[in-house]
Amino acid sequence: MVATFVRDSRALASLAVPLALTQLAQVALTTTDTVMMGLIGVEALAAGGLAIVIFNQLRTMGVGLVTAVGNQIAATVARAESAAPDGQREQADEEVRDLVRASLALATLAGLAGAVLMVLIGHAVMWLGQDPKVVDAAEPVLYAMAPGLIPCLWFQAIRQFTVGMRRPQALLRITLASIVVNAGLNWALIHGTWFLPELGLPGVGLATTVVHVLSSLALYASARRDPRLAPLLSLNVWRSRGQTLRRLIRLGTPIAATYGSEAGFFSVVALLVGGFGTAALAAHTAVNQLVYIVFQIAVGLSHAASIGVSRELALNNLAAARRLKNTALICAAAVMAVVAVIYLSVPAVVLAPFMGPGEHAARDIAADLLMVAALLQFFDCAQNIGVGLLRGLDDTKGGFRITIVGYWLIGLPVAWLLGPVTGNGTVGIWLGLLTGLAATAILLLRRFSLSIARLHLQTISTA
Repeated sequence: MVATFVRDSRALASLAVPLALTQLAQVALTTTDTVMMGLIGVEALAAGGLAIVIFNQLRTMGVGLVTAVGNQIAATVARAESAAPDGQREQADEEVRDLVRASLALATLAGLAGAVLMVLIGHAVMWLGQDPKVVDAAEPVLYAMAPGLIPCLWFQAIRQFTVGMRRPQALLRITLASIVVNAGLNWALIHGTWFLPELGLPGVGLATTVVHVLSSLALYASARRDPRLAPLLSLNVWRSRGQTLRRLIRLGTPIAATYGSEAGFFSVVALLVGGFGTAALAAHTAVNQLVYIVFQIAVGLSHAASIGVSRELALNNLAAARRLKNTALICAAAVMAVVAVIYLSVPAVVLAPFMGPGEHAARDIAADLLMVAALLQFFDCAQNIGVGLLRGLDDTKGGFRITIVGYWLIGLPVAWLLGPVTGNGTVGIWLGLLTGLAATAILLLRRFSLSIARLHLQTISTA
């Protein structure tokens, strides 16, 4: 049993570690943005945080549309590797090329639609109880960030291609380089350093857009240099088969809705918190960013487990697929336990990069939120792994339905009850957030276990 767990852990880690490190490097981009905004002031942090919430909402849904590409490529490659005839492998290569073309076409359409929606939502939040000064300061940031959504989704489409081919190593190098570029551009565009204009807070949004453009070009160039990836990376999006595009839309729409449901839940929570004032929203922005950082570890584990389930299912190895769930959850729980100890032991150190020493009100609220986050992150990671496991089974609709129940029918009412209704403020809202994540995680993992058991019975009955 122990030997099997060690073997499975190593196999999972071989894909999960580079993905998790890439995710952590990517979130360092928004963390750098958050720190830079905090240096400007609390109002800038609140306004920039609102802009990031809106951007992340639409980016997350766009990423969901192309996420299934990795699973489809992994299954296609697994079937080809287990087949002897060369003709089948050539056919699989053409299928992979078509999946890449279709994913880039889908990413372009989603990016255009999302950029327009980002600007419209930026104007609409005025009617959702937000401070008018914060909304006015957030709007130019959104204008600067909106064009970056398109190259951001191009990057994600190519990323899913490399992950499905189990060759994600270049992702980390590119993302690490982008952190340095982003930090330099942030500082230069905020303060007008070198030949660049002094833009203040909107400079953060423009820097983000430029970095997304450079990152997508770098990942494309890296894939072109890979002898295995280059022949399969086709940009002829007009040659995408309608059948392939429809399949990706059919699989990707529920994933986008699932991701959007989760991100929307967090966005509505941010709006609820914003009703308690600028200090509360600044505290929420800082702690939410910390949760988002740690969440990337779960994203790496979720993607790796999802790709693994797709491969094992293609090879009809249900026992290995079942073990992937347990391995991913155990690894995630170990990391979350370490993070919880840090949150509870040195909250002042954890919050120091986001808030100055004189911002006592925001700091006190954030310290209370860290105590909730210490437990919340266990369920946040578990639900994300659950979504990935179901995606490996091509069960994307089930995950969406469960998030509707967990987030919106359980979590949001509890957040409203424990926050604005009972007067417990931001902490009460976060307890509702925790409740929604816990309910969602339990339901997702239960559905995966039942689905594997059902497939096992079908296999026995047809044997």
